[in-house]
Amino acid sequence: MATEILEGDGLRVRIEPLEARPHAIADNPQSLLQQRELRQELDGTKHRLLSFQTEDDDGDQPVRFKAAVYDYTNQRTLLAAGDPDDLGSVTFTDSTIQPLPTQEEFEEAIAVLKQDSALGEPIQSGALTPYRPMPPLANATLADGTIERILNVGLYSERSDLRHRFVGVDLARGAVDHHPEAAARASDDDCGVRPVDRCSRPGRSGKVRVTVTKEGEELWGFDVVRPLQSSGTNGSGVELMKVDYQGRRVLQRAHVPILNVEYSGGGRRHGCGPTYRDWQDEEACFEADGDDVVLGYRACPTPARTLLDADTDRGNFRGVAFFIRNEQLFVVSEMAAGWYRYISEWRLHADGIIRPRFGFAATSNPCTCRTHHHHAYWRLAFGIGNAPSVVQEFNDPPVSGVGSWHDIRRETRRLRHASSDRKW
Repeated sequence: MATEILEGDGLRVRIEPLEARPHAIADNPQSLLQQRELRQELDGTKHRLLSFQTEDDDGDQPVRFKAAVYDYTNQRTLLAAGDPDDLGSVTFTDSTIQPLPTQEEFEEAIAVLKQDSALGEPIQSGALTPYRPMPPLANATLADGTIERILNVGLYSERSDLRHRFVGVDLARGAVDHHPEAAARASDDDCGVRPVDRCSRPGRSGKVRVTVTKEGEELWGFDVVRPLQSSGTNGSGVELMKVDYQGRRVLQRAHVPILNVEYSGGGRRHGCGPTYRDWQDEEACFEADGDDVVLGYRACPTPARTLLDADTDRGNFRGVAFFIRNEQLFVVSEMAAGWYRYISEWRLHADGIIRPRFGFAATSNPCTCRTHHHHAYWRLAFGIGNAPSVVQEFNDPPVSGVGSWHDIRRETRRLRHASSDRKW
């Protein structure tokens, strides 16, 4: 681990790893499978740890963890939770919730397809190229409520009139469904760049602290969490935490906890959508040249280039890149969700303005040619001067009878209205 310095446009940026004390389970999630009750429950079964996530209280240390273990033999998910330092505190519940597929599962699904009588030879010869599609699962619900976990696999062919087709793989039985219902239809439509995404996959690596100064005066100070370790069930992209400007707290946390894709009628008729809830904790490759602060965080003297800039899925880095341009510090990462590629970006200007940006792209697929909309929902947890949170709404003319500004006292949904110049 090393502290890195970036300089440009009068700004000096210091990026340093945040030291975290060891945690018995958080540092080695696979050790969870050795917990006595869980080991007894899974004895003799085929199972796999599919997800592991620590929760925090906006402090520096995790206070709890959540994990999902899938039992293929009994077609069920075991949800575990507890203290990241104490195996004895772990509790688990039986659930039908289906976690997102892991890269390890996808590779096992390809191995099953290579043994299929119809698909094995063309996959091994390269005539068919497997890729991760949307939706990621084509689960089947049995009469007794059991859910069969079936991974969707896309198959691409350059030399066929049918560019894209989809199959389902049941890892519990090693079986292949050649016509899964919960998948896009086979199609000769082809949109997006060729999928590559083959750079190395760095493991978990904590947070970094960023300090931005100008002429010796501190402007910005904040923590950064990479998408791989971001909060929420489906991740939340690049997270900023404890954001200070000129020594005063501005935001406690800033991220995108919800990301949806919605297809209109034309796409739906071809099996696309109608909506997908996408995840933001799977990092994709992009071009970022520089020096690593710690695995997954890179200080770049020149601007990083995502798929939107380079028009390619190739890259040399996964994680968060930092660079300076136009008196702004850019904090950027590229993420993958099936064939989608998302760019999570924050721009912090010397004048105190934060500009969040979210980009949308895709690798080869039959759906994004058709009309669809991406909906990214930012969550900004303000912490002005560490004072208690107050949310106010402005309307002109007023709607509350007590002036243009009024307090929002309870969680609610409020729509923009141009006629009243509504803002918050």
